[in-house]
Amino acid sequence: MADARVEAAISHWAPRFVENGVPVGDFQDVAAEVERWEDWCDAWASRGARHEALGREALEQGRDRSAGVHLATAAVCFHFGKFLFVQDPDTMRATHERAVRCRTDALPLLDPPGERLEVPFEGTTLPGNLRRPLGVENPPVVVMIPGLDSAKEESGAYEDLFLQRGLATFAFDGPGQGESEYELPIRGDYEVAVSAVFDALQARDDLDGERIGIWGVSLGGYYAPRSAAHEPRARACVSLSGPFDWAEIWDDLPGLTRTAFTARSHSADQDEAREKASALSLVGVAERITCPLFVVAGGRDRLVPRSHPERLAAEASGPVELLVVEDGNHVVNNRAHDYRLRTADWMAEQLRG
Repeated sequence: MADARVEAAISHWAPRFVENGVPVGDFQDVAAEVERWEDWCDAWASRGARHEALGREALEQGRDRSAGVHLATAAVCFHFGKFLFVQDPDTMRATHERAVRCRTDALPLLDPPGERLEVPFEGTTLPGNLRRPLGVENPPVVVMIPGLDSAKEESGAYEDLFLQRGLATFAFDGPGQGESEYELPIRGDYEVAVSAVFDALQARDDLDGERIGIWGVSLGGYYAPRSAAHEPRARACVSLSGPFDWAEIWDDLPGLTRTAFTARSHSADQDEAREKASALSLVGVAERITCPLFVVAGGRDRLVPRSHPERLAAEASGPVELLVVEDGNHVVNNRAHDYRLRTADWMAEQLRG
């Protein structure tokens, strides 16, 4: 029988894995074979290696489109090996580096292609992936913010929806996320990172810097509205299952989630992490959001209670659309068809209408 951490990862996030690019057969195989959490990362790395080998072979043979798909799939598999494996930092980071390498190598091969962009920030950089829709001159752009255990390598399925609607995408790793997590800890005032991203995007001549939206998932669903409240250049914001007050739900979070937050906030222990969690709050902030806001909540979300997105929708000052999917789980990945297309359409209307 699988240990509690494996069971928690599967029960909480199974639909997310498949909706965000893991082949269902790979998910089923790993879910069936892994019994100890200590084996989790290696099992996913093995799956990632298979897809990477297919990608490298296709690349050598000049089958670039297939190579891009294989390498992007490999990146997602490596990512899900790394995503919560913080108790073994060396293994986690090595697997993460393989995810980054595969996604970066896939970028020029994707349809549409992309490029790596590093945004200057507080003496270091925030790495991200920029993709622009084909045939659209100076497109609006969606800044895409991951959550506590996601990263830019997981965002491909969401990116494609925006790109199909004529919007560019910039998925990046902010403080405490992805490549940035090793040097920059989680911080409540995430808007400082988003403002640096806005500066970098507005400096380009191939994007419409006056039409930038913000999108955030899970803990990113806190970061996105927080940033919209402080960044007047934001034209629209989508928040997917974000907490209103992270400390309020701390004791009810899965153990894997609390452990990941402890590591990525650079805390010595969970007591310190709990204290730092109090900085992640929209109390006194939500009412400053004046741009159009779309909020999504799952009625059966076991991580972030629906009351948190509902409170965000109630307290924002600008136009708000609230979508509660009654049988939806966290980020409603078990009913992705109920919100993904709709939020992509909404963002396109806000930025292009």
